Amino acid sequence: MAAPTSRPPDAARFDGTERLLHWSTAALVGVCLATAAALYVPALATLVGRRETVKMVHVIAGLSLPLPLIVARLGPWSQRLKADIRRLNRFDDLDRRWLRSLGRDPFAQGGRFNAGQKLNAAFDVGAVLLLLVTGSMMKWFGPIPLPWRTGATFVHDWTAFAFVIVLVGHVAKALAEREALAAMVSGGPGPVRLRTPTPAATPPSAAWPDPSPDGRPPS
Repeated sequence: MAAPTSRPPDAARFDGTERLLHWSTAALVGVCLATAAALYVPALATLVGRRETVKMVHVIAGLSLPLPLIVARLGPWSQRLKADIRRLNRFDDLDRRWLRSLGRDPFAQGGRFNAGQKLNAAFDVGAVLLLLVTGSMMKWFGPIPLPWRTGATFVHDWTAFAFVIVLVGHVAKALAEREALAAMVSGGPGPVRLRTPTPAATPPSAAWPDPSPDGRPPS
């Protein structure tokens, strides 16, 4: 029978670069959603007014969304972020097993992120890129044919709706897992995820081998 093992004190921590990236992006997303609501919902549009100013803030916040990742990725402080990006970009048999069990298999995670977190990250990046492209087409529509502009508006709106649904799920999950939330807020250790054979059958030195570059335990 397998059991959770202890982990090094900083095994699940997010460093300052990762936390700053997360919260600066979250702030920009919050501005985008708030201004979008003020533009899209008639009651809010009437209450807020200043439609042109709201549109300008929405565009600036939207165009700024990639900046935190670019700065965090290109700077000399990005070592741990780059390692986590490699982890998020890799799917293997353990991830497929996690998906088949809908996350209920406690032994289906062999790395720092489960398959659900990887899918969430992939969706977020794809949605932001799609919103940037379609939003730019809506803003600078002069040379763009009318059918394209109409399609861009449709895709932009429905991508935003899907993004909000996923975001609500993300926030709900974070609030339900307080240890993981604390790791993103303060950098403290998150929940233990990896599982290995019981300590009685595993020498202490083998319980936590050095991780491979992709974040999974060596085979």
